[in-house]
Amino acid sequence: MRFSEDIVPLKDLKVNPGKVVTHTQTAKRPVLLTSRGRGVAVIQSLAEFEEQSDQLEFVKAVAKGLLEEKQEKTLTLDELKADLGI
Repeated sequence: MRFSEDIVPLKDLKVNPGKVVTHTQTAKRPVLLTSRGRGVAVIQSLAEFEEQSDQLEFVKAVAKGLLEEKQEKTLTLDELKADLGI
């Protein structure tokens, strides 16, 4: 990753917001916005945000499933079919 290309001062965002948004889409990396040399926000393309959200949701579901298995909160296939009325 080229972090130096992905850091934009807020004043640059105000001058040319379209350029910053285009950069997030073409580079497929988030942009760190800074104010007085400190990070204050991150801009990310919508596609990247949605992909990250989907991945996080999947990881949480897997973690929940593993925890439920460890706590023996699972069903056999026959129990599941009975619950679903199949």
